[in-house]
Amino acid sequence: MKNSKISKENLEWYLNQPTEVQLGMFENFVEMAKIHYNHLVEKETLEKAGKKYEREKRYNRWGSNPGSIRIGEEKVPVEVPRFYDKAESCTEESDTYKNLHDISIPSEEVIKKIIKGLSQKDYEEVTRSVHESFGLSQSTISRTFIEESKKLLEEFEKRDLGLYDFVALIIDGKYLSHDNIVIALGVTITGVKVPLGFIQTTTENSEAVKGLLKNLIERNFSFDEGLLTIIDGSKGLHKAIEETFGDLALIQRCQWHKRENVISYLREEEKDIYRGKLQRAYDEPEYETAKRRLLEIREELKKINRSAANSLAEGLEETLTMHRLGLVEELGRSFTTTNLIENLNSQLSKYIRKVKRWINSEMKSRWVAVALIEIEKKMRRINSYEKLHLLRAALKSELKLNQQKVA
Repeated sequence: MKNSKISKENLEWYLNQPTEVQLGMFENFVEMAKIHYNHLVEKETLEKAGKKYEREKRYNRWGSNPGSIRIGEEKVPVEVPRFYDKAESCTEESDTYKNLHDISIPSEEVIKKIIKGLSQKDYEEVTRSVHESFGLSQSTISRTFIEESKKLLEEFEKRDLGLYDFVALIIDGKYLSHDNIVIALGVTITGVKVPLGFIQTTTENSEAVKGLLKNLIERNFSFDEGLLTIIDGSKGLHKAIEETFGDLALIQRCQWHKRENVISYLREEEKDIYRGKLQRAYDEPEYETAKRRLLEIREELKKINRSAANSLAEGLEETLTMHRLGLVEELGRSFTTTNLIENLNSQLSKYIRKVKRWINSEMKSRWVAVALIEIEKKMRRINSYEKLHLLRAALKSELKLNQQKVA
């Protein structure tokens, strides 16, 4: 075979070929590279040991071993010629192979292929795909992923939260293989969404959630300028927030959860009617108007379903926190429901739902951390983030923080 030396003339020849020829060569790039490898090692063999059965050279041909070289992102199997050095009475491998083989595969690439692939495939399929790309055993892939994900979990759990200026905190739970993963998502004064931490628990009980919040504070999570917290109707979350942040935080109950909880008590023919009424009441920008309309709906519900009426009354004031702050039109889209963290949970599901077997708690934590880190990279700032200074000012006023500093 003629020596395939890359030159300007070769490149010009390639670019001047018809598109079909260029595509054909590109599609067969790996095979072409393997052919070139075989040519190089054969050339080396001839230079060192001569033709078959030739004995005048310093080296004798000494069979071959299986090996692999990296071509692009793939590691493909090749034959590795061996030589017997008659002068030194020892065997050695091909120098060409050594030069091409000693290229490490960054563990980040394995992480990336596995975590991104899981949005469409299960774990076994993805590791098999990585195996085919890199030529690594599945046990090696698993070890690489475990080691790298341990590092990412540790980095995630130790991240210094004092580097951020948070104005809001959303907390919600997500079920994962019979456990509840409670996740905390922060929003900075510039509108950046930051996954802060998570815990594995059976329910959203206050003691477990307080442990999560205390961990955030130990990592320098600051809330002394006031904090808006958004939660669903969980009593455990409510209690944990009150006992941890005290009078430095306001709670906004999710209006969507409240609405759906109320209509869950109604007959099918009544649900759409009251879903619309409740939504129109919450859409009112003025606090007094919205509250009056909700109280009117409660009076209606008393006549047809006392349980639905009681559900609406419970925590009603906290569903109107953003109304009371006068910021529904400016920031209500982001902060009157838990949609921000629901979207995060939805993305999380795409990464982890195809893992068919959870071995232990550490595995769950590693996967959740790696997925959250990947999701964070793609998160956009919240809508109307340039108006978040209004939220800070309103929080300080409502919580009387300016008066406290003066005193």
